[in-house]
Amino acid sequence: MSKEERNTYKIESDENLGEVQIADEVVAIIAGLAAMEVEGVSSMAGNATRELIAKLGMKSLSKGVKVDVLEGIVTVSLALNLKYGSSIKDTTLKVQEKVKAAIENMTGLTVADVNIRVAGVDMPEEE
Repeated sequence: MSKEERNTYKIESDENLGEVQIADEVVAIIAGLAAMEVEGVSSMAGNATRELIAKLGMKSLSKGVKVDVLEGIVTVSLALNLKYGSSIKDTTLKVQEKVKAAIENMTGLTVADVNIRVAGVDMPEEE
């Protein structure tokens, strides 16, 4: 996504100090980071594993995340791969709660929905 295509949203405005804007990609990275912190999440569906994130940096975290912001209300869609044996229901609920809290606390935007698509289940590697 080029800088011209990037959507930004005003999160604060002050006559004396100016305004603060945030790019949708930043909101997507926050969502991706929060999702990856939940036990049971193996990777983002765009193959953004913890190891890949460490090598390639934060931009890979926005893969598998779609963010829509309309008048300060955020809708997030995540595509995740879960670890085999983890409860899909419990894991996805924790991801929804963590993503919502992270975006709201860090940006001040209101999160209306956190939609999750379980794209796959990662099997443990045999030794």
